[in-house]
Amino acid sequence: MNVTVTVNGEQRTEDVEPRLLLVHFIREVLGLTGTNVGCDTSSCGACSVHLNGEAVKSCTVLAVQADGCHVTTIEGLAPSADELHPMQQAFREHHGLQCGFCTPGMVMAATSLLREIPDPTERQVREGLEGNLCRCTGYHNIVEAVLAAAKTGGAQ
Repeated sequence: MNVTVTVNGEQRTEDVEPRLLLVHFIREVLGLTGTNVGCDTSSCGACSVHLNGEAVKSCTVLAVQADGCHVTTIEGLAPSADELHPMQQAFREHHGLQCGFCTPGMVMAATSLLREIPDPTERQVREGLEGNLCRCTGYHNIVEAVLAAAKTGGAQ
């Protein structure tokens, strides 16, 4: 089936198998490998992207379901190649990453969270990110990074 998806501002039309998951479309067809495949069961959130502005686990969406949609991956979040998104900067400054595997999904989920709750409490951040797992147990610094990003416009 042909699907047309706008990914990181660029419209792409590709012929895909109807059963192809969005995460595999992003990684294998488009070559954007910042979105990670973590668990194949929708438990970890490493594959989180924005679909029409809302964070989704891309392993739960078929590529054909994204036909006509706008997708933003971690590669498309920063305003330019020379500048980090405020959430990415906050993760960097507050050591919100360890091995880095969960980081793209956490950043995508966190920016979506801040769009819904621009000035969250620590509890709201923890609850908002509960669908994303960090195997290094770096949650404290991740929460600190999200709270810091909230103060600098991290929902952009």
